[in-house]
Amino acid sequence: MQDWNALSDQQFRELVARSFTRWCPTELRGFTHRQRWNVVKPWFVILSQQGWIAPGWPPSYGGMGLSPAKHMIYIEEYERCGAPRLLDQALTNLGPILIARGTDAQRAAYLPRILSGENVWCQGYSEPGAGSDLASLRTEGRVEGDEIVINGHKIWTSMAFDATHMFALVRTDKTVKKQAGITFVMFEMDQKGVEVRPIRDIGGSEEFCEVFLNDVRARIADVVGSLNGGWAIAKTLLGFERVWAGSPRQSLIALAKLETVAKGAGVFEDPVFRDKFAQLSFDVADLASTYARSVRTLSAGGGFGYEASLLKIIATETCQRVTELLVDTAREAGAIEDEYAFGSESVSVLAPFYESRAPTIYGGSSQIQRNILAKQALGLPDL
Repeated sequence: MQDWNALSDQQFRELVARSFTRWCPTELRGFTHRQRWNVVKPWFVILSQQGWIAPGWPPSYGGMGLSPAKHMIYIEEYERCGAPRLLDQALTNLGPILIARGTDAQRAAYLPRILSGENVWCQGYSEPGAGSDLASLRTEGRVEGDEIVINGHKIWTSMAFDATHMFALVRTDKTVKKQAGITFVMFEMDQKGVEVRPIRDIGGSEEFCEVFLNDVRARIADVVGSLNGGWAIAKTLLGFERVWAGSPRQSLIALAKLETVAKGAGVFEDPVFRDKFAQLSFDVADLASTYARSVRTLSAGGGFGYEASLLKIIATETCQRVTELLVDTAREAGAIEDEYAFGSESVSVLAPFYESRAPTIYGGSSQIQRNILAKQALGLPDL
């Protein structure tokens, strides 16, 4: 078992850069939209076989066990290589939840299949009318013997059409306050009563879906935590989601594209542009530092506080500022949806701009995050 953290940062960076360049097929690099499972699966399998698919998981569960600094290097070189984003809900969210809160049987059943790609997961959280106010969800779960029978409607479910399984929040008790009657449960998607409908977004992608659940069955053994105890699990997972949403990944990609566009448009040396670019570079560097600190807290076993909300605000709004300058710098090409040649390179300007819009909404909108900070960090009363 390799101790990656024993390498110096520079040694690790050089190794990761060489490995990604050697392993990632050329035809899978540089996508502007998230790709279907059948497209990215070969890359997933390569990383899985190399033992590199879960950089943040402990080695005892099949991960690389990277320190926060090494994890940041992994992300930076992954993006520099142009490798595609994987279907990663289980890698970044469910896996850590099962490691922290699951049973031995659940970990044994699901973690190896997550790492191999045998199971592909989607997240059933948001519903029409229950997005940022997640505790208002109305999807119901009725206990029948050793099963939960689920009826309801989930929306904004990323890549649900390719998922073999869903982890979801369902209401199993309507007689108590809304947070107290929620259960976190896992179930198979390939069963009668599951209907998935893709949603086309403004950029032409169909990453999001709505999922209709009609008498769908889940085992009581696949409840994570206790029956009606799902809200605590949900908050932990939302903490993971906000930390991962706080990754500098998208900002780093957008900043690199901004530099390419500016050089191709002949404005990179313009003093006004240089001032804006320098400020955004500092903002992204600050984001990377904040993210590394958050990952370091998680790695040390720390819990989630208001810092996760702060990180999400900084990351999502920084990325939006970078992509706004990207569109502005591209001038008339900023209105073109396809790739456009800037010097010797072609760049899709609108794709990162579009992609940066949603993250300030999903996982708890920026307004919700600021309310959390007002109450938990500043001690302000509810209005």
